[in-house]
Amino acid sequence: MSIHHEIAGGVLTLRIEREHKRNALDPASVRQLIELLESAALDGDLRAVHLTAAGRDFCSGSDWVSSNTGTGERPRPANIVRRLPLQSHRLIELLVTLQLPVVATVRGVAAGLGCQLALAADFAVADEEATFWEPFVHRGFTPDTGASWLLPRLVGLARARRMLLLGEKVSGARAAEWGLIHEAAPAAELDARAGELVASLAQGPTVALGLTKQVLARSAEAPLARALVDESFGLELAARTADFREGLAAFTDRRDPDFTGR
Repeated sequence: MSIHHEIAGGVLTLRIEREHKRNALDPASVRQLIELLESAALDGDLRAVHLTAAGRDFCSGSDWVSSNTGTGERPRPANIVRRLPLQSHRLIELLVTLQLPVVATVRGVAAGLGCQLALAADFAVADEEATFWEPFVHRGFTPDTGASWLLPRLVGLARARRMLLLGEKVSGARAAEWGLIHEAAPAAELDARAGELVASLAQGPTVALGLTKQVLARSAEAPLARALVDESFGLELAARTADFREGLAAFTDRRDPDFTGR
């Protein structure tokens, strides 16, 4: 299997293991990630997801060689339009909408689909020397996997144009300066920084975190009135949880809360 997964301490760790392809994802790997995330969405014991990769690179994009049938035939009309929503586009959608916090640890290259995997996570912690790259223009085709949606929301249109129209490569350090990712760290500190963040999120009020992700995702397209309604419904649901009661009790007792994710 190309994706190693394990659960410990309420954290689902997903590790891409295709080092021979610089962790580029073929359709089977994408499907495996989708199935694991869909399963995570239904697991009430999970508190967070950690996305990482083996070897020197995070993910160099889609493995187009493995995706090619080898027949030499031209793609059928609209084949891409039919296929993508069920494959890599579905994967990005799951990362954004999953009601669990997602942390990506990025070293080496995060290109194309790999870049979007990092940006779709709630928090990406990267090596200062990592490279975020949208290579579409250099390959003669247009963005996919949510690049045109994620980039403007994270860094604005001007910087999105630099990455999508000019194919500008962005280091981990610059990505953090731009607000493209959560944090950049020296290589020797990367795993520790990401681990601390994952542990912190896994100890949080899981339901409230998931609902907050939901209202944030909707807010970009919603007018204020719609956002206020979404917040009201989120608060109504969060107020029914044990973590809400624990948060109030901890505030009253002047102590740190002990959330259970319930």
